[in-house]
Amino acid sequence: MKNDFSAAFEKRLQESIEVKQQVLLQNREVFSDIAHAMLESLRQGGKVLLFGNGGSAADAQHIAAELVSRFLHDRKALPAIALTTDTSILTSVANDYAYDQVFARQIEALGKQGDVAVGISTSGNSPNVLKAVARAREMGLTTVGLTGRSGGALKDAVDWCLCVPSDSTPRIQEVHIAVAHVLCEVLELELCSSSP
Repeated sequence: MKNDFSAAFEKRLQESIEVKQQVLLQNREVFSDIAHAMLESLRQGGKVLLFGNGGSAADAQHIAAELVSRFLHDRKALPAIALTTDTSILTSVANDYAYDQVFARQIEALGKQGDVAVGISTSGNSPNVLKAVARAREMGLTTVGLTGRSGGALKDAVDWCLCVPSDSTPRIQEVHIAVAHVLCEVLELELCSSSP
C-alpha cells in the first residue's frame, strides 16, 4: 500500500504561500529600491555580482543565468556574474587565504564603483558573504542582501536588505528565487523592451 503524501504536500505549499503573502506586505518598498538600484547600475554600464553558499550559491547562479541569457524575452545580454562557479578561484582563495575570503577577493578583482553586489544568506550571518559586502562597500559598490527573518548581520551591512519573514531555510529560498524572478522581469522589460 502506497503512503499518501498529499498532507505533507498541502502543508508545505500552504506555508510557502503564507510566507510569500507576508513578503508581499512587508517588502514592497525595499523590492522597488533594489530594482531601481540594479536598473541604474545596468544603465550606467555596471554589472551585478551575486554570491552565497549552498542553495544560495545555486540561486546566485540561477539569477546570473537569467540576466545573461534571457528571462522571458529574447534581448541583449545583461552583465551579471555568479561568484560561486569558478572552482579554481574558490579553492585557491580558500587554501591560500581563508574560506571567508572566497567572495571578497572576487569582488576586489571584478567589482567596480557603480556595480551591484548581491549577497544571499538565509541566516544573514555567513562570514564569506559578510566579508564580501564589506569589501564591496569599501569599493563603492551598491550592496543588496537577501536573507531570512531577522536579517542577521547582513541586514545592517548592506544598502538594501530584503528579509523573508521565516526561519525555515526552504521557505526563505523559495521566496528568494521568486523575488529574483520578478527582478529579472522588471530589468528585462525596462532595459530591453526595444532590442533583441
